[in-house]
Order: sequence, then structure tokens, then C-alpha cells
Amino acid sequence: MGQAHSGRVSVTRVVSLVPSLTEAVARSAPGVLVGATDWCSQPADLDVVRIGGTKNPDVERIVRLGPDLVIANEEENRAPDLAALREAGVEALVTEVREVPQAFRELERVLHACGVPGGRPRWLDEAEAAWSRLPAPGRRTTAVVPIWRRPWMVLGRDTFAGDLLARLGVDNVYAAHAERYPRVPVEELRAAAPEIVVLPDEPYRFTADDGPEAFAGTACALVSGRHLTWYGPSLREAPQVIVEAVRAARR
Repeated sequence: MGQAHSGRVSVTRVVSLVPSLTEAVARSAPGVLVGATDWCSQPADLDVVRIGGTKNPDVERIVRLGPDLVIANEEENRAPDLAALREAGVEALVTEVREVPQAFRELERVLHACGVPGGRPRWLDEAEAAWSRLPAPGRRTTAVVPIWRRPWMVLGRDTFAGDLLARLGVDNVYAAHAERYPRVPVEELRAAAPEIVVLPDEPYRFTADDGPEAFAGTACALVSGRHLTWYGPSLREAPQVIVEAVRAARR
């Protein structure tokens, strides 16, 4: 489980270092966010101070914003940056998300810490409902899931995206790999003979012209990275979006 925070009674200024958490807080507690990363693209009209990337935030700029709380993730953000913020007297709440159910628990914890009014937001209830009534997966599909090229990297063990796919009937060929995001030569990826290749548009932006050509003869599903790797309001649509993309690739 991610690290706790002190339970400050009144939180009015929040900086988010995680795009999915930025979207969750912005949609649930408008006005609370004062800073977010350059990669925080949702909501599209988000108007806050940008504080750098998830891996290289401008710690001094964050401190100058005077946040009551910084929200972060143990995988997306670097421990030295979080340590520097704490040394400067800034409180940080750090999430850990490796499975879909865990995502819902952590979202509730973050939103509570950010003082979301009126209890749980409607989108969170709708998202949990969407994942509680998944259709029977039917015939399961094996897949490799590249997240980068030059060099090629794929989903390995113990990842949120891998758990999400498994719940939708897609089994990651590298789910038992010793590493979470192993580097695997493309020749080995092809030799693994997956039924499909799932190509998200982030962190590497795979497109119809950049990615599928490396897997000639294998069906490729181009998917939204926001629906595959984000945990927030996008979880409402993720089951339908991902399943439809996989089905279209298998036709």
C-alpha cells in the first residue's frame, strides 16, 4: 500500500505528479489543484501551474506553490524527488497501484485526502460498477504489450495494465518475467507467437504507421494509453474500449 499522510483537516492546495490522479482530483474537487506535471493532459481545459515531468519535477517550483499536499505514485515518481519535497516541509501522499481493485481503494484515499465534497464522486461509483459486471471473457487471448521501442520494452510481471488486461481476457505472455518492464528484442517478441500485440499510445506513441509493421502477420490492437494505464475517470470506459479494440484486431 502507498504511504499515508497525516490527515490534514483542510486541504485547499494540491499538486499532482500523476496524470491519472490529476484528472481524478480535477473532476472531483475543482479549484483544489494548483500544480500538475507537463504530462497531465486531462481534463483538456486544466489551467494550473506546470511543474515539469513525472520523473523530473521542479521541486523548488512546487515548494513555491505552497501546497498543502502533493499526490504521487511509487512507480511513476522518483523517491529522491519525494524525499526532497518532504525535507522542504511539503506533505506527500504516495499511492501504489498494481491491480484494478487496488486502484479503486487508492483513488478513494486520494480523493478523501484532497477533501472532495459530498463523499464519493459519481464517476468512481460508475467505474466500480463497470468493473463489477464484466462479461464472461470467453476464449482468452495471448498478447505481448510493448510500451517502448528503441529499445523494445514490454509489460512484464505485476503491473496495473497487465492486471487490467487479464480481467478482460487478455493474457500477457511476459506476465511471469522476472522484471516488471523488461527489454526484449523484437525478434524474441515475434518468436513468442502471441495471438495479438497490444500497442498503446503512451508512454511511447504507437500508431498505425509506427509499431504494427514490426509484427507483420500478427494482429495488432492500437489502444488508448489512458484507458490501459490510467486509474481515474477513464476506468468507467476502459473495459468497453479495450475489449472493442482487441475484438477488432482479432477479426
